[in-house]
Amino acid sequence: MIIKKFQANTETEAIMLAKDDLGKDAIVMNIKTIRPRGIFKFFKNSTVEITAAVDEYRNKATEVQKEPMTNSIYENSRSESKQNSFEQELEYQKGSNQVTEDLPSSSIEMKLNNLQAMLEKQISESAKKDVEEKQSNKEETENKELPWIQLIYNQLLANEVDEKIINDIIGEIEPSLKKDATIDSILASIYQKIILKLGQTQTISITEGKTKYIFFIGPTGVGKTTTIAKIASSIKVEKKGKIALITSDTYRIAAVEQLRTYANILDVPLRVIYSYNEMEEVREDFKDYDIVLVDTAGRSHRSREQRDDIEKLINSIPKEDREIYLVLSATTKNKDLVRITDAYSEITDYRLIFTKLDETTSIGNIFNIKMLTGAPLSYVTHGQNVPDDISKIDAQQIAKQLLGGNE
Repeated sequence: MIIKKFQANTETEAIMLAKDDLGKDAIVMNIKTIRPRGIFKFFKNSTVEITAAVDEYRNKATEVQKEPMTNSIYENSRSESKQNSFEQELEYQKGSNQVTEDLPSSSIEMKLNNLQAMLEKQISESAKKDVEEKQSNKEETENKELPWIQLIYNQLLANEVDEKIINDIIGEIEPSLKKDATIDSILASIYQKIILKLGQTQTISITEGKTKYIFFIGPTGVGKTTTIAKIASSIKVEKKGKIALITSDTYRIAAVEQLRTYANILDVPLRVIYSYNEMEEVREDFKDYDIVLVDTAGRSHRSREQRDDIEKLINSIPKEDREIYLVLSATTKNKDLVRITDAYSEITDYRLIFTKLDETTSIGNIFNIKMLTGAPLSYVTHGQNVPDDISKIDAQQIAKQLLGGNE
């Protein structure tokens, strides 16, 4: 006897597969619905698995015997084979004795052994099916108790969080979920997970007896110059630091004049440089300052030559004496932010500043780029007012907004 399993989307399709493979005399022994597992099983469809069998001797006997009596017995047994029970299989064995009575005793013994093996297999499969059904029922119960999964998924997606990141977060908290977990406790778990992934905010600090050079890089139009003015004001007023300004953005006269205006208001020195070779002289002039903020040209991230100029300028300062901040706009499309960060991938040691937060309703980009680059988050700006509209990125506030909390 040949026993095989077949899977398809529906019971009818599975039976047709069995008939095609084993022949029209195949007997359906078992039908089982297979449900996809995991926390996202409601996104997938169930399939049907059938166990079918066919008697090798029956097929051989049918080919050899052509008498009307044998054909009649064969047709009767074929119609009965549509029922999935061992009693019909035994009845068929009795009827088929007319065909097999001339077979050697060893063949009859083999048939009995096959039948016994078939019985043992079905008992084993029946027990296995019971276990699977209990597991499936348990998972279905858990699903009914966790309707919030889809709601949280949709909320994060609406905030433009990358779908892979959402799946990873939910997958990470799944093993720790209790069957009777409340919505509040589950939201708390996801909230804490997002905060951990956002990481610790890192901002500019003063080191006594050491001059730090802070470079601001990024594409055009993101608000680097205004951001520098806000940070400069904060350091001088709140931290009482001695600061100086440098700009290499000589491509835009307006940018130089804008920074000069801020320098005059803050009463701090400003130096305009045209090449990285001038940095050695600048370092000598500013050796007694705590912080030197460097505004670089907002150049296209597609230009290799322009990026090389920025790298040379940065590398003119020893690594231990510098910090780099990549300034990005929160209003930029996620796919464009990915291209920008990829262009600056060779400058690996930078922190992230996001501007124009007041001009967008979704902040998923901040989370996406943090997860993509692994760079620490730093400042966020939310308006044009200097020095007021800037603050440190608050991981807790970001997590709340991503989950639909108040801004």
